[in-house]
Amino acid sequence: MEVLDILNKLEIEYTMIEHEPVFTCEQAQFVKTLINGEGCKNLFLRNNKKQYFMYILPDEKRADLKSLGKQNGLGHLSFGNEEKLWELLKLKRGGVSPLGIINDAENTVTLLIDNELKDKLLLFHPNDNSKSLNIRYDDLIKFIEYTNHEYILI
Repeated sequence: MEVLDILNKLEIEYTMIEHEPVFTCEQAQFVKTLINGEGCKNLFLRNNKKQYFMYILPDEKRADLKSLGKQNGLGHLSFGNEEKLWELLKLKRGGVSPLGIINDAENTVTLLIDNELKDKLLLFHPNDNSKSLNIRYDDLIKFIEYTNHEYILI
């Protein structure tokens, strides 16, 4: 099932725009002038136990992986490789999105969501970095729960 099909099935409201493909948060800054929402950084991570995570945080915030792993009992966190990103989520670097969990049938990836995003309108790629859409935080949680993925509010 496609992302938009699931959003529609769950009656999640969103606005979507098309734009030039973007591969970094810096390149994507212009998107916030075209559509309302909080830009998000989505990092694909792993720990030494070969557990996989996606850390979702405001795009302007610096990710402190050492402290994130230690404070949340996740162990040493590092970036997951591109092969595993494709294998688990069918995503490539520059197009990482929490909406990619629809491709994770084994529910391998746990989402780590920064508390600063709570109650906001969020911007993500719908698994295509030439498009962006906005959804409310509560609807992101609804989407995550629909796919039976675990998440931790950080």
